[in-house]
Amino acid sequence: MTPNETLIQTFYEAFKVKDFKTMGDCYHPEATFKDEAFDLKGKEIPAMWRMLCGVGASTIVEYSDVKADDNTGQAHWEAWYTFSQSGNKVHNIIEASFIFKDGKILTHRDKFSFYRWSSQSLGMIGKLLGWTPFLKKQVRERAMGNLRKFIAKHPEYQ
Repeated sequence: MTPNETLIQTFYEAFKVKDFKTMGDCYHPEATFKDEAFDLKGKEIPAMWRMLCGVGASTIVEYSDVKADDNTGQAHWEAWYTFSQSGNKVHNIIEASFIFKDGKILTHRDKFSFYRWSSQSLGMIGKLLGWTPFLKKQVRERAMGNLRKFIAKHPEYQ
């Protein structure tokens, strides 16, 4: 196993037990993270994981297909949780890609079907509008707004 494969495994093992501190420690100080809801850099990334671990206490995470070399890596992961805004059950299927620097994650991209996710999490609204840029923009704005409020209450992420 390469050192970066070990790093990815450390990250997901920490995620499984909601150890947001270890998750955050896996990132380089100049790191960026992007998925369908967030576009983050630096301290925003560990703040997001801490926020999500807190709201998603019952989240179940499984990961597989971890591969990495000295520069890049990838993993498949899945999460089962209840979406806090609607109370709907979600099973999200994600493909992650990584770029590494100095033994840490420099770039982390999570890709998943926004339509599938919004159909589960938002119900009929997601089924009807999940394919539209409008709904994606609304979800991003709400997610980033929630993160900004969280960071305001946790100065260690400012």
